[in-house]
Amino acid sequence: MAYIELSYLLAAVCFVFGLKKLSSPRTARAGNCMAALGMFIAIIATLFAKDTAGVTEIHQETLLLILGAIVVGGTLGSVLALKVKMTAMPQMVALLNGFGGGASALVAATVYSQDYASAEGIPPETGVAIQLGAFVGAMTLSGSVVAFGKLQELLSGRPITYPLQKTANCALMLFIVYAACDLIAKPDTPELFILLGFASLAFGVLFVIPIGGADMPVVIALLNSFSGLAAAISGFVITNSGLIISGALVGASGLILTNLMCKAMNRSLANVLFGAFGGVTKAGSTAEDGDQTITEIQHDDAAMLMGYARLVIIVPGYGLAVAQAQHQVRELAQLLEKAGVEVKYAIHPVAGRMPGHMNVLLAEADVPYPQLYDMEQVNPEFERADVALVIGANDVVNPAARNDTSSPIYGMPILNVDHAANVIVMKRSMNPGFAGISNRLFFDVKTKMLFGDAKTSLTALIREVEELT
Repeated sequence: MAYIELSYLLAAVCFVFGLKKLSSPRTARAGNCMAALGMFIAIIATLFAKDTAGVTEIHQETLLLILGAIVVGGTLGSVLALKVKMTAMPQMVALLNGFGGGASALVAATVYSQDYASAEGIPPETGVAIQLGAFVGAMTLSGSVVAFGKLQELLSGRPITYPLQKTANCALMLFIVYAACDLIAKPDTPELFILLGFASLAFGVLFVIPIGGADMPVVIALLNSFSGLAAAISGFVITNSGLIISGALVGASGLILTNLMCKAMNRSLANVLFGAFGGVTKAGSTAEDGDQTITEIQHDDAAMLMGYARLVIIVPGYGLAVAQAQHQVRELAQLLEKAGVEVKYAIHPVAGRMPGHMNVLLAEADVPYPQLYDMEQVNPEFERADVALVIGANDVVNPAARNDTSSPIYGMPILNVDHAANVIVMKRSMNPGFAGISNRLFFDVKTKMLFGDAKTSLTALIREVEELT
């Protein structure tokens, strides 16, 4: 069996180095391939492992089922990876998190159904792992489905709250704890185990629905951590070190990413989960916003501003992803560079609907990695920028976060777009962002609004810039 454990160790090394490479856009693709190789090694090793979950021999029929599942799963994953649009990537990640949690819950249920009526029974330590695996896995599955629904706009992106919601959640959690403890002490009550499963699914739904769309990047990272934790627990259930190692890595990295996302918004995890952030409110003084006017700009004037600038900083947001305009923004940047304009991209940590969404989107359009700057790097550059071009971003460029103590986003680090000499904001309308608040940047005297679909507007800008050059 030593070669099996060595294989798991090799897989773990691939996972660790893969995660390391994922920290940079330059090496992310290689890191993804390395992690996939590690998972392939772990799967092959498991097929040859003996005494997994009490199984001393894999029968031919079982092996065929396993291989069939690998083929079906691999084919489905490949099709999703090739066909799903970048705008739908957050939804796919949410679903994949749910699949991981669901698989872990099924492992726990399978081991329980096999062993609860056996003569030996279920040892307490195994019972703890089974109940934890069932709870965390089922909660991750249902919570991820709700997150998918919010991201896909099948459900409202606003927080869904109701009276005594937290009290109901606490009561449900107390029942889950009671059921789990009772099952550990007396495992021969399958009806209670089924109730535990349904209660866990309900808790996952109630856990996610009060969270608004603005906090989805944090939720996705947290659910990713939960799916890893569920996988690690499954490793204890079936005594598989490969699952324990890989699950622990995913769980830890997801938790670190969750913490980074919270810091990027200057909010605690508790506030994200229980603050019902994202209701339809106004940033402080609604009357003041109503007394101000916006300045619109046409494509030819916008092209003139950018064509004769020294530095243009492009700020992409979810509106860019919705319009699938990443290739057009890359083409516009190339034209400006040919005219002698320096172009940089400012990437906010929570821009889009999942961590790294904008980086992945721009990488698809072959935007050079050196032009992508995170918030700390690019904020000092706005003061020397002639034009800041905001494409579909909203809350992450809202000055209310800096100077309006009554704003719900006060204290959130933002991109200092308002420090540029000129600001061009490309939006479909004046509707608020995910946070549900108005944006003072739109009323700034330096800001010009260019309304319309991002792809259409960028195409028109490209034509105008071409005429200038």
